[in-house]
Formats: sequence, C-alpha cells, structure tokens
Amino acid sequence: MLTSILSPMVLAFLLGIIASRVKSDLKFPDSLYQSLTIYLLIAIGIKGGHKLSLATFAEVWQPSLVAIGLCCTIPLWTYWLMRKVGKFDVPNAAALAAHYGSVSAVTFSAALAFHESLHIPYEGFMPSMLAMMEIPAILIGISLARINTSSMEGVTQVPLKEVARELLAGKSSLLLIGFLVIGFLAGDTGWDQVSPLFDTPFKGVLTLFLLEAGLVAGRKLSDLRKGGAFLFGFGILFPILHACIGIALGHFIGLSMGGATILGVLASSASYIAAPAACRVALPEANPSYYLTSALAITFPFNIMLGLPLYHEIAKMIYQIN
Repeated sequence: MLTSILSPMVLAFLLGIIASRVKSDLKFPDSLYQSLTIYLLIAIGIKGGHKLSLATFAEVWQPSLVAIGLCCTIPLWTYWLMRKVGKFDVPNAAALAAHYGSVSAVTFSAALAFHESLHIPYEGFMPSMLAMMEIPAILIGISLARINTSSMEGVTQVPLKEVARELLAGKSSLLLIGFLVIGFLAGDTGWDQVSPLFDTPFKGVLTLFLLEAGLVAGRKLSDLRKGGAFLFGFGILFPILHACIGIALGHFIGLSMGGATILGVLASSASYIAAPAACRVALPEANPSYYLTSALAITFPFNIMLGLPLYHEIAKMIYQIN
C-alpha cells in the first residue's frame, strides 16, 4: 500500500491539494487542463479499442453484462438511500445517484497505472467497460427525478433528447466512444502508428492531470461541511461496498484478479466530468455543492490515495492470493 501512496501520480495529487490549501498561485491554464483531459480520453479509448479488437465475443459478453448491470443498479439504491436515509430532496438525490452510478475516467486511468506499476495483468478490453458504464446511470438518475417530480410545480423538465445530446456530444463520451471505435477498426497496424504518443507518455500526462485535480479537490474541501457527516460517510463507505461487489462479480465471471479489481474501481468511482454537465442541464434545481463536493472532494481523493491499494488487497483475499 505504501508503494502505491508514494507513486508520482498520488504524490502529485497530494501536492495539488497542499498547494490549494496554502493558497499557492500555482494554476493550470484552462487550455492545458482541457488538453490533458482530451489526451487521457483519447489514450484510454484508442488503446482500449485496440485491445478489444484482439478479444473474442466469448471473452467480452459477460463482463459487458455485469458492467451494464452495475451502472444500472447502483443509481437505484443510491437514490433510495439518499431519499430515505439522507433525507435529500428529489433533484439532489437523483443527481447524486447519477454521479455515483456513472464512472470516473481519471480514476480508471489511475487504476490502469497502478496495475501496470505493480506488473499485474488485466484484460485489455476493460476500457470498453468504462465506455459502457458512463452514460446509462446518468440517464437513470435523471429519469428518477422526472418520475418523482412529474406532478410537482416549479420543477424544470428538460426534454430527454436535449439531455442525450449533451451526453453524447460532450467531449468525455464523444472522445472515449469515438476513439474506442477507431482503435477497434485500426487494429494492430493503427495502434503501432500511434502507440509512441498514447502508450509510454500516458503515466506522465496522468501525473500532470492529477496535480491539477488535486488543486481542484483542495478548493472543494472547504465545501465539505455543506454535505454533512452523512454525505462524507457515504462518499467513502459506499465506494468500498461497490468495489467489493464489482470485484466479487468479476471473480464470479472469470476475470483475472487485475480485471476484476479494475471493474471494482469502476463501480466505486463517481463521475465528475460527464455527470455534472448533464445535471446542470437536466437537474438545475440540484445543488452542485452536494454532488460535486461528494464526487470530487470525498470519493475521488479517497479512491486515488487509499482506495486503489485497498481494492487490490480485497481482490487478493477474494482470489485467495497471498
């Protein structure tokens, strides 16, 4: 676990948090932040598409069903918990359900780097699971809000086609899905042409991105009190639960330990790129201080710093590996 915490990626993230809290003038230009985001999405998509082209249908269909099942059920019980236990109103409960049912591409990137640094093999098609899990949960969360507010006055009802356009045309989905297809169609020949740019430099670019993510997370720490103890506990305990479910299901369907752990990481993560953009459009009544603070200032730092090595240890117990 100490090796993971002392990795350049995690240390860069910690440095970003510290810089933010001491009010350093360190700041990434918006154009650089956008460029790093675009690079990571393209790299994940094209490498995943290449690996997917090498897999057979028999290898992929079960993980795909499990991934879709996770992203469709997690928002349902998250919404119920937020309404019944957390006492959140419908828009905020639905927004939180959408964020926690969806996935974080950056957490996924960190999981890949973590496994590669420890030389732990995993199924190459796992980025396709990321692409499958990003959108359904957001649509389910928004649909839950619509169903439960259909008779309420003063609640904005944005057409679903506008929400779908926002999701599919947003850079996260467009680049991830688009380059997954490009990588799949290009195959080995195409991957060999671009791998010097999208393979070796990946960890270095991820380190830069996590430095910026640390700056953003550090600024969000001051909002933690707005979420209260319940949201803080949820933002840590439920990702662990979701990770355990994902790892156990991965083991059940025959994934390698690395693949099952990455599936668990996907289940444990919370979106902070695609989901906030969609919720701003479809759920304007929801308070960003809840869903952004929970996803970005609680769950994301926990997963990056402690979650990845914890899920690895949980996977070792499930797979009975010393």
